[in-house]
Amino acid sequence: MRYAQVFPGQGSQFIGMGKDLFDQFEEAKKYFLEANRVLDFKITEIMFEGNQSDLTQTNVAQPAIFIHSIVKSKLSQKKGEIAGVAGHSLGEFSALVASNSISFKDGLELVKIRANEMKRACEVNPGTMAAVIGLGNQIVEDCCLKIKNIVVPANYNCPGQIVVSGENSAISDVTRLLNEKGARKVIPLNVGGAFHSPLMLPAKKKLEKYIQKIQFKKPSCLIYQNSVGKGVSNVEEIKKNLVHQLISPVLWAQSINQMIADDIKNFVEIGPGRVLQGLIKKIDPKVSVS
Repeated sequence: MRYAQVFPGQGSQFIGMGKDLFDQFEEAKKYFLEANRVLDFKITEIMFEGNQSDLTQTNVAQPAIFIHSIVKSKLSQKKGEIAGVAGHSLGEFSALVASNSISFKDGLELVKIRANEMKRACEVNPGTMAAVIGLGNQIVEDCCLKIKNIVVPANYNCPGQIVVSGENSAISDVTRLLNEKGARKVIPLNVGGAFHSPLMLPAKKKLEKYIQKIQFKKPSCLIYQNSVGKGVSNVEEIKKNLVHQLISPVLWAQSINQMIADDIKNFVEIGPGRVLQGLIKKIDPKVSVS
């Protein structure tokens, strides 16, 4: 069976994540202990028995989700051909490791840098995000263009669900406009800043510098990247898209639709939570997800 592995992004973390894998599998334990060394703090203590507040911090949540996803990927017993991989935002780094484009250590180093630089960017350029339910893409895009300050579509998650990102005042202004246009809900998100918007430009510049130091290989299958919504195998293109992802929208629905067009009809979510399974079912109820 041909199938795709998909990897979740920030927000899917939970206390206790990965402890069962650490306790049961020697291979898993090796990855967790290596992560402690690379990060230079015991992230396992926060993941396994910490508190939700600490785990939710960007510089903890991102590596925690990445580590959990990769361990589950390495332990996966799923039979068949992996025809493609994709990750939602942060999950794209998990997809790179799963497709053998970069090593676990290099992937974790990049996630560490990305998380720290995004946190700094949030402090320099404060902002937030909101989920818009029940409006088409064009209406949301048009509403964002009418706002004076920075606000942009950040995640095209599935039909009728788009996340907008931008300055605090702009999110307030666009929320009023979206409600006037008939949005079923506009839900403020509990996030540290305006991810996937121009406010992340300082983080993009720093990440770009570090990515050039990492050895990338041609992936073992196509990587469907967030910023372009299509499968990519060229190393230089992968690196460019990975950097651009920080300031551009996550084209998740577009990526899944392209995978389906490329004759991938089975999807397996690997990592904490089941958010992506729900989104994929809303994108195309006919495909198989697990």
